[in-house]
Amino acid sequence: MIDLKLLQKDFEGVKRALLRRGVDEKLIEELRIKHEKLKEAKAEFERLQAAQNAMSKEFGIYKREGKDISELKKRVDENKIKIADALEVQRLRQEELEKLAMSIPNIPDPDVPDGEDEDDNVELKRVLEPRTFDFKPKEHWELAEQNGWIDFERGVKIAGSRFSVAYNEGARIERALINFMLDYNRKRGFVEVSVPHIVNRASLEGTGQLPKFEEDLYKIEGQEMYLIPTAEVPLTNLFRDEILPPDELPLKMTGFTACFRKEAGAAGRDTRGIIRQHQFPKVELVCITKPEESDKVFDEMVETASGILTELGLPHRLVQLCTGDLGFSAAKTVDLEVWLPGQNIYREISSVSNTRDFQARRAKIRFKDGKKNTLVHTLNGSALAVGRTMVAIMENYQNEDGTITIPEALKQYM
Repeated sequence: MIDLKLLQKDFEGVKRALLRRGVDEKLIEELRIKHEKLKEAKAEFERLQAAQNAMSKEFGIYKREGKDISELKKRVDENKIKIADALEVQRLRQEELEKLAMSIPNIPDPDVPDGEDEDDNVELKRVLEPRTFDFKPKEHWELAEQNGWIDFERGVKIAGSRFSVAYNEGARIERALINFMLDYNRKRGFVEVSVPHIVNRASLEGTGQLPKFEEDLYKIEGQEMYLIPTAEVPLTNLFRDEILPPDELPLKMTGFTACFRKEAGAAGRDTRGIIRQHQFPKVELVCITKPEESDKVFDEMVETASGILTELGLPHRLVQLCTGDLGFSAAKTVDLEVWLPGQNIYREISSVSNTRDFQARRAKIRFKDGKKNTLVHTLNGSALAVGRTMVAIMENYQNEDGTITIPEALKQYM
């Protein structure tokens, strides 16, 4: 959630930042109005409370002087009712403001480039040169079917569209990738954590998926419980409503989970293969840091995700997202896009985001900063999306006869 104190202090600055993200100006104006109404309610409550304090002092004076207190008592009792009413108005207006604020995205960092969509993202650098083929490379679904790695038809039969079944070497390479990624991350200081794949509503509110993206989530019928869209949710919420000792920061975690999302891209896009699935395996990085350390940790996370791709020999590039392409909770994001020769294009395989204190404010994650409690910064990123890494291996390591060479880094895991 955006900082409501900052809204009060610098409304025009917050407005300019949100307009860069394409937030509707009417919504921003509504936010301002609700904030002003809350200020008015607080001022009225404080006025009535001050009057109550003044009358309480009068009580003492009246008693010492032996005056009749009946009229004063009547005024005090009437004021108590007004105070209770004013407190309720203040509570309701606070709820209204926070409800609206929960639907407002994070403020982008000043250095995030302006833009409307992915076409305005900025390439930062490329890592490894794509292989030159002396034959026309196939796309991954052809290779998967030819090698018996993935069965798309049976996935649809047992579940539905955008589900698949990995077989034999396909299943083994999926498991090998998970172990390789977790080991790689662990060697770089990320603590491995195994978390539930089902979380409560408060957890999804804490990281920003709720209330805005409820339609994209799989909900357990009759319960306020949901299948996770990413391990970012349980890993970040491990520390919800906690005040952390400063010497424990940064907390650097990695975990493998299945992820579940109803939203699977635009209609007709990526309907073949495993680029977009409703259930997919992913290894995640989540970090919780002091504000002054978050930029350094962000760079480490990008380097870690890039390092995995480099170890696997997969050409990729780093792209900074523009304001119009940022995720809801992100203040800054760098995508890693892997080269897919079958499609002759770079495709996203990881997004590393710094949410600053946006999620921490929603989830109430703080640390002891001297005598005061300060919001942490939270960061998250894929390292990596396992299915898309399989796709990249199939397409980049294919041979003319359709067989696929196993990358050297994975052989010890096979």
